[in-house]
Amino acid sequence: MDTSSQTLDAAAATATGDASSPGWVQDGLMSDIIGALRTVHDPEIPVNLYDLGLIYRIDVKDQGLVEIDMTLTAPGCPVASEMLGWVKTAVSGLEGVAEAKVNLVFDPPWDQSRMSDEAKLELGLV
Repeated sequence: MDTSSQTLDAAAATATGDASSPGWVQDGLMSDIIGALRTVHDPEIPVNLYDLGLIYRIDVKDQGLVEIDMTLTAPGCPVASEMLGWVKTAVSGLEGVAEAKVNLVFDPPWDQSRMSDEAKLELGLV
């Protein structure tokens, strides 16, 4: 196992409202990645993908490789391939990222419980 790898279970952090956990997320590249992900919005929902809970895992490996697992609000999303590209572009542009790989996953299925409190408030769900 690569000991320099840092992995954030983004779905758990977002759903609990603790998007800065663990402590190393607050500084450095992981924080920059989360910030970049928050610039990418679902075209049908006025909330960014990170706070929607669509980002399940962020893995920052040695040598600037970033691997992201994400899902969609619905498997038949008409802009699925574009959204993957938007995420890759947002993260690839960061200093310290040599390569970004975005994987589309559907397990576990997305539901509203994965959304941050801020996203729920913005959408009038709380």
